[in-house]
Amino acid sequence: MTRFWLGGYGAGMEGSADGIGLLAGDSGREATTLAYRGAVTDTPSSPTWLARHPSLDVVYAALEDAAVVQAFVRTGESTLAPLGEPVEAGATVCHVAVAPNGSALIASCYGDGRIVRIGLDAAGRPVADRDNDAAALRAALLGEEQPETVPAGVGAAASDPHAAGGDRVSRAHAAVFLPDGRIATTDLGFDMVRFWRLTGTGLALDHEVTLPLGTGPRHMVLHPSGHLHVVTEYSCEVFTLAADPDGTWSVVSSVLSSPIAQIGTDFPAELARTRDGAFLYTALRGSNTIAALRVRGGGESLESIAVADSGVNWPRHHLVYEGKLLVAGQLSDTITLLDLDERTGAPLGIRHEAAAPSPTCFLPVG
Repeated sequence: MTRFWLGGYGAGMEGSADGIGLLAGDSGREATTLAYRGAVTDTPSSPTWLARHPSLDVVYAALEDAAVVQAFVRTGESTLAPLGEPVEAGATVCHVAVAPNGSALIASCYGDGRIVRIGLDAAGRPVADRDNDAAALRAALLGEEQPETVPAGVGAAASDPHAAGGDRVSRAHAAVFLPDGRIATTDLGFDMVRFWRLTGTGLALDHEVTLPLGTGPRHMVLHPSGHLHVVTEYSCEVFTLAADPDGTWSVVSSVLSSPIAQIGTDFPAELARTRDGAFLYTALRGSNTIAALRVRGGGESLESIAVADSGVNWPRHHLVYEGKLLVAGQLSDTITLLDLDERTGAPLGIRHEAAAPSPTCFLPVG
């Protein structure tokens, strides 16, 4: 039976989700019976992004409204329970990426621009910064004022490479672990992709790639070729980055995500790829469409090939699953399932639609 954990906006962020939800379909008829089966956690603080531990049955939620990351362990066929206490991340934490070896996770915080490394113990439980714990203990023993808690491993704050002034602020949005152990993160507010190295307890900035002013890099997908594709929320483009022999990344190409995209009206959200990396898909909030792109050459260039109706209002997240595209409509309180042409990659039409409360993220249950 096909099942997905479903993230969503809670009441504190003008949504209707009560926690992490469950999408499930009837065995053998998933394409037409996929439906919302209710909340599996009592987590109203907007679990807007979900990620899985690489080897344990543990799910991590960015609780955007509470500025924390919470771990959940699977306790049954379709049930989750909190694992440990929530750990502070930063304002409007909107994305979590877990290290391939399960040693840590990276939280990206849209509200204050923080990139935060949070360690994970052997059970997958997030662990607080020991330096903070020791400082708090010393203060308690000496009767001193308790120190302000600082999240574990906060990366260096970004500065605007365009020095554009005005009201521009740092807006961290997503992270991807790279094959060499480094981490790429997007800063939507400052038009940057930043590259980091993990240290013993934190993050060290390696270098930065600056995109054109006002592009707004949002989400990324790592291609099997090693190229990094980045979708931009403001300029409606997909930039392709590649690593030079010395390990420094740079832009090698860019393409408009959709031939009908209207800058200022359309705002791309997620970027997803097929398993073989032959096609990429992005969703444009505004026109509420899905744009398909073909990957060319050795992964270094893209070509727009098709645009289709997503069937939802404000498609915030989507993923390719078993030859179909699952789309979350944040403002329509619906999800849709689109057929994909296996040969051309083009969306073929809406196979199925179902109600779901303020959906923002799908995660296969596994």
